[in-house]
Amino acid sequence: MPGLFFSHNNMTELNGKDDCKLAEGKIHKKKQKAFGADLKNYLKCMVPHLESGIKASNSRNVMLSAEEVLQWSQSLEKLLASQSGQGVFREFLKSEFSEENIEFWLACEDYKKTKSDHLHGKAERIYEEFVQSDAIKQINIDYQMREATAKRAQDPTHTSFDEAQKTVYVLMERDSYPRFLKSKAYLNLLNQLQNNSSK
Repeated sequence: MPGLFFSHNNMTELNGKDDCKLAEGKIHKKKQKAFGADLKNYLKCMVPHLESGIKASNSRNVMLSAEEVLQWSQSLEKLLASQSGQGVFREFLKSEFSEENIEFWLACEDYKKTKSDHLHGKAERIYEEFVQSDAIKQINIDYQMREATAKRAQDPTHTSFDEAQKTVYVLMERDSYPRFLKSKAYLNLLNQLQNNSSK
């Protein structure tokens, strides 16, 4: 990647002016950030299907294995049980402009673990973000379910979003998940990991 490395000394020689020296530290930091962004973009171009998997595995210091990625093809449940699987699937859904489905599903999973005294606030946030008719990330549920979920969210319990969550899960399972398994992102990731493990 030519042209990405800038030495600290060369910058002062190029600038030469005293007033530029004051801003030099800021410029150097910006260059470092730009370099980081350029490197990230370069890596994304080289292995776009791995980007989210890398993020997820770095956070837990776990490398993805071909076996784990192969298990994702057994069921949507196994895919969503994997932190890395969630990340890769979310990236795929973003490419299809339907990431609200997994975001809603994950929000519901988190909601179920919420302490009772925090249920009301979380229920309101989930309703406003995903369920109400003008929600920013509106999920695809019918009018009756939207109304029933709205009523349950007003007097929240740990099961307030269960029906809507099941509907979204089935939608992903029947629609997005089969396409994900046939996608280049998934197949390339699996092939790369299988090739690496056979070396």
